Amino acid sequence: MNSAEPVRTFIAIELSTELKTQLAEAQARLKARSPGRAVKWVNPEGVHLTLKFLGNVPAGRLPAIASAIERAVAGHAAFAIHLAGLGCFPDLNRPRVVWVGVEGDLEALEALQRAVEKELNALGYPPEGRRFTAHLTLGRVRDDAAPDERRRLGEAVRAIVLESGASTTVHQVSLMKSDLQPTGAVYTQLAAAKLKIAGGL
Repeated sequence: MNSAEPVRTFIAIELSTELKTQLAEAQARLKARSPGRAVKWVNPEGVHLTLKFLGNVPAGRLPAIASAIERAVAGHAAFAIHLAGLGCFPDLNRPRVVWVGVEGDLEALEALQRAVEKELNALGYPPEGRRFTAHLTLGRVRDDAAPDERRRLGEAVRAIVLESGASTTVHQVSLMKSDLQPTGAVYTQLAAAKLKIAGGL
């Protein structure tokens, strides 16, 4: 790979098989209540919890970014998260993004995300202006979706109650590559930094 060649990258927590299964079930329930093509659904296998989106990065900078992630996770212990509730950005009346919320040890999650931002800021990737909101994207509403389709989608999101599923432990943070294909994005892990195991060093 040419060191100047741009690589579309982001930093994320990859999800367990159990969480991906729960996401697929929630997505299927939404599809049943709001049929049609108003939403471009995300493949649950590719869903991840994004901590920071970097965009196109020269390939030669990837080792420095991987090292920054290692520094960011140093001292942070593994923690548990679980899925919690459906929602939309910006709101249920004007849905553009359909998401599943994340709960669990949010204090640990937010501290980890701040550490990632701090280390990447030192490399010239400043923090986003908006506050970090832990969520998992299930789908994006198409620009040409009719108002009635948006309304039905909002009603479906409001009506569905997610049962509290099993929690999963976050063990590592990954540097991910995103290849945009006609069939959707393909994600590849470029590097990973492991969190401390509880009780370990």
